[in-house]
Amino acid sequence: MSADDLMINRRTAVAGAGVAAVAVAIAACSSSDDSSDTSTKSEPAPAGQSGNIVGKTSEVPVGGGAILGGVVVTQPSAGTFLAFSPVCPHKGCNVDGVAGGTINCPCHGSKFNLNGGVVTGPATTGLAPRSVTVDGDSLVVT
Repeated sequence: MSADDLMINRRTAVAGAGVAAVAVAIAACSSSDDSSDTSTKSEPAPAGQSGNIVGKTSEVPVGGGAILGGVVVTQPSAGTFLAFSPVCPHKGCNVDGVAGGTINCPCHGSKFNLNGGVVTGPATTGLAPRSVTVDGDSLVVT
């Protein structure tokens, strides 16, 4: 094998760098440690109760909501808590937050009110409700 056989031309080097960059991006996206996840993790409910504690009542503002433990929890009025699946019924994307009085899907722009109903499509049905109870200052979702 000669030295000429081992030389890499600029086109090959640039293509190789591009492939490496894509591989790094894919690896970063598939990481199980998602430090950008601002939702809290759930934990089992107290003994004798079913469900999971997803957060504290203080984490859900009156007239707003939050994504806690993988569930959307809202507080439309003081002391009234509702919970919903985060999966948008339009195409299955997860909603990504509650802002301006609506639960918002980033994929196609659907918006849902604090009761889970459709405000703006393309979704034609609301978010699937989940059962939520308050135990002290903890929110328990089943």
